[in-house]
Formats: sequence, C-alpha cells, structure tokens
Amino acid sequence: MRPILLHVGAVEIPAYLTMIMFGFFAAALIARRDGGRAGVDEVAMVDLCILMLMLGVVGARLLAVLSDGFLLDFVNLCTNSKLVDPIDTGVRFCTADSQCGGDYLCDLGAQSAVVAGERRSMCYPPQDCLAVFKFWQGGLTFYGGMLLAIPGGMLFARRRNIGALLAADLLAPALMLALAVGRVGCFLNGCCYGAETAGSLGVLFPGHYLERHPTQLYESLFALALFAVLRWLLRPLLSRDGQLFGAMLTSYGVFRLGIELLRDDPRGALGPLSTSQIIALPLFVAGIGLLLLKRPARAASPPK
Repeated sequence: MRPILLHVGAVEIPAYLTMIMFGFFAAALIARRDGGRAGVDEVAMVDLCILMLMLGVVGARLLAVLSDGFLLDFVNLCTNSKLVDPIDTGVRFCTADSQCGGDYLCDLGAQSAVVAGERRSMCYPPQDCLAVFKFWQGGLTFYGGMLLAIPGGMLFARRRNIGALLAADLLAPALMLALAVGRVGCFLNGCCYGAETAGSLGVLFPGHYLERHPTQLYESLFALALFAVLRWLLRPLLSRDGQLFGAMLTSYGVFRLGIELLRDDPRGALGPLSTSQIIALPLFVAGIGLLLLKRPARAASPPK
C-alpha cells in the first residue's frame, strides 16, 4: 500500500485523492469529446462534469459518514480520541507513540482492554475535529455520490438544453472510467478490501495479519472493461436516449451485488445486505426500465 503517493518538501500528496482527480480528468476529457461528437456544447459538458464531481464528493462522503458505522468515531475524534480504535495499524501493544506508526499515539492505560479483547490496539489517533471533512484520507461511497450527482446533473442538463437522458448516456462510459481509476486509489490507500483468502491473488493490507482479496482491483478491472464495452460495443446498438446509461446501471449493479459478498471492510448494512447492495437493487431496476422504455430513437449517435 502507498497512502502517501509523493512528498513534495513538507507537503504530502495522498494517493486516494490523486487517483480520484486523475479519474475525473480522464472522464471529463472523454465526456467532452463524446459530447462534441453528439452536437453538445463541449463547455457545457465540462461544466456538467465539474458540477457532478462536487455533488458526487458531497454525496459520497455523506453516505459514508452516515451509513458506514463511523459516525461515532468522528464524534469521538473531536471529543475523546482515545475511544477510537484504529483499524489500520498492526500494533496491538505499545509502550511509546513511535511504535504505533503514522501519527498514532500510545494509550498505556488500554493494555487490559486489549488483553480482554475489548479493544483492537493500544494505539489511538490524535484529536481531530475536522476529520469528518477529510475525504481525501478515504471514506467515499460510489453510490452515495451517484444518488446526489444524478439528479443534480439532470437538472443542469435540462437548463443547458442538453437533454437529461442524452447527458446520462454521454457520461455513462466516462463514469466507469473514473471509477476504474478511483478504485486504484482505494487499493493504494488500503481501504475497501476483501475477505481473507489463501489464494494467489491475496494481498496483505495494513493492520491485518492475513492476506485478503484485493476487491478494489477486481472492481477497477471490471469498471475498465465496462467502460470499453459501453463506449465502443454497446453505443452503436443502443439508439434510444437513456439506454446506454441503463446498461451501465444494470451491469454495474449486478457486479456490485456480487463483489459486496467478497468485501470485508467496515461498512453499513441492513440485515444481510450492505448499504451498497440495498442501493444497487433499485438502480438495477431503474436501469432495466431505461433499457425497455419505449421512446423515439435519437437523431444521430456520436461516431466511434
């Protein structure tokens, strides 16, 4: 893992944020080019991408904070950070702060709690009342971003006379490309990992003692493949506005339902279903509806 991608003097450049931005720029370039080929104003497409990035980050962070089970941790980080049990340190016992790694501190009074299994480690993070806003350290949910970015993007597209469903089709492949790059950032950050495995693909993540499935890379490869399929294979075949976006929702929804079964990182759930699976189901149905809904075919599709 490489949470800090580069050090420029005293400035640390986080891998997670860097890959998210790389993914955004790649997606914006693709959407701008495809929009221009479809007769859509390229400046409007870039504006749409920027708006959806901002809304996506807000939505992704909100869902992560509210549903992933860490809301109390953010409160404790501000009021009493000793109550926060870190999940990304392999150190159980310590006698000095330097043994914990990173900026973690050592709580000498927590030894008995660790021995009793009440705490994972004697280490704890420093007080930070702004941690809830630091999304670049991890903690963004893809579906949370979609739930806020999609309605905001549709309203913007209508105001700029793009057409909401046409804009959705133009953005569908680009969105998968952004996800493919962003999940590499998850891998470098050590979050969103999978269950333990003895297979050849296993990876040892920080704070863990056994190898786990690199589910971030599985999803990155799938998203990259889906980007290619949507942009070059399905686009000429799906002539009605909204169908390409529907194909993206259904394909990714099926994959997400499955990959969540391999995930083993702390995240929200309702009964046997994770938060992402709960969201994936209605979006899958919506995607089927877009594929089957009868409406006039678009006048012309952007060339390959």
